[in-house]
Amino acid sequence: MLSRGLSSGKNSSSWFILLGKHMAGASGTKNSTVARSSSSAAAKRNNNSSNLKSQQQQQLQLQQTPSTRRQNLLQLVAAAASATAAAHSFLTNHDLTLHPAQTLTLESNISAVSLSISNLLSLIHHPIAFAVPRPPPPPPSWFYRFMSSQNSNEQLFSESFRMSRQSFSYLLALLTPSLSSLTIPPNYAVSATLFRLAHAASFNAVARRFDLDSPTACRVFYVVCKAIIDNLGHFFELRTDLNRIVLGFGWISLPNCCGVLGIDSFAVKGNLFGENGSVMVQALVDSEGRFLDVSAGWPSTMKPEMALRQSELFSAIEESRELLIGPSYELNDGTPIPQYILGESCYPLLPWLITPFTKSDTDDHEDEVDVNDGCLNLSSSKQAFNSVHNRGMELLDTAFGRLRSRWRILSKEWMEESIESFPYVVVACCLLHNFLIKSNEEFPDEDSDYMRNHDLPDYEGEGDETGERIRSAIASDLSRWDDC
Repeated sequence: MLSRGLSSGKNSSSWFILLGKHMAGASGTKNSTVARSSSSAAAKRNNNSSNLKSQQQQQLQLQQTPSTRRQNLLQLVAAAASATAAAHSFLTNHDLTLHPAQTLTLESNISAVSLSISNLLSLIHHPIAFAVPRPPPPPPSWFYRFMSSQNSNEQLFSESFRMSRQSFSYLLALLTPSLSSLTIPPNYAVSATLFRLAHAASFNAVARRFDLDSPTACRVFYVVCKAIIDNLGHFFELRTDLNRIVLGFGWISLPNCCGVLGIDSFAVKGNLFGENGSVMVQALVDSEGRFLDVSAGWPSTMKPEMALRQSELFSAIEESRELLIGPSYELNDGTPIPQYILGESCYPLLPWLITPFTKSDTDDHEDEVDVNDGCLNLSSSKQAFNSVHNRGMELLDTAFGRLRSRWRILSKEWMEESIESFPYVVVACCLLHNFLIKSNEEFPDEDSDYMRNHDLPDYEGEGDETGERIRSAIASDLSRWDDC
């Protein structure tokens, strides 16, 4: 409407300008002067008219009594309440066809407007029943109607629960034995949990859709998350499928690599961990984006190397010697490379944790200083290694991006009072992520631009000598391939 109005006004102005030019050409400058005078007089009359109308409106407002203003306000409130009731009715009648994100947004807006109306009526001391019509009786639970509907399609099912019906049925069979303590059917419990994980829905929103009360919805959620961790733990495949993992990294020029280790941060509301505090999640991923190990719940005030040393992964490698004990890989020059993990620069360089070259990892023979800007130029072999290392770190970005995109609960700010449950939710989401990769489910399209927080400081301590020899050997081998 606005653009059409502007276009129409522009055409009228063009006709007026053409008409003025025609008259000026016919009658000379005298008529042009008269036209300008007439235009000036018309503008003055319009300004006087606007001022008069403004004064009249102000006088009218002063003449209104408090009772009149109150009545006008109530009429506006009644109109807003009627529109809110209409929106509620629309939502009730179309909740089986709308996208879940749309229904959640509409619900949130309706609740906010209804609360504002109630607060406004309480301020003017007027009974709420006068303006707010009774909402229609609630229909049977959304999930019951959804599963019973003949029109429910595969796409809407996948959008609602982030997996196909086939994968859902398989997941339900895996979890059902662990859900006997619940008073609702297993399919209700698993669906309610997946819906909350997928859409960051509140417990109230989940309760409305599955015909539950909020405390029950909360209990169901955590029981199912625990069941996922207990029954899907074998989808962390570092111990069971290491040959596949090593082979995958060989295709990206990382011989005998058993995973890429890094950290992502998740926001926490409040000042529990200081201003802009967060919770850190340490994760090991393979070349296909599967999570191999997850350690969650570390405060952002903790240094990454401390989180590493307190993790079960570190214990299994350094203390119990359960992991990374397979055969070495022999490079082209005969140098043996034991099994190792690629790590971010915030970690220490260890015999089994290979980090990138930094400014502190220099020597006088290979590295040079640019005479123009004084910046350090790493040798070609170190640059080759860092380039491959960066590609490895991108696997972490991809994995966390897909995880957050599929399970939107991880992208919301976590409340301080619920932070203790965060590690369980993250681990459950990572296991579901792996389960869906195994089920050949497609990834969401909106994960490609995600970048983790790379502001973590570099590790400042000394690197391990064995780790340095392994890293240098890999770097030299990569440089030799680049030169061929």
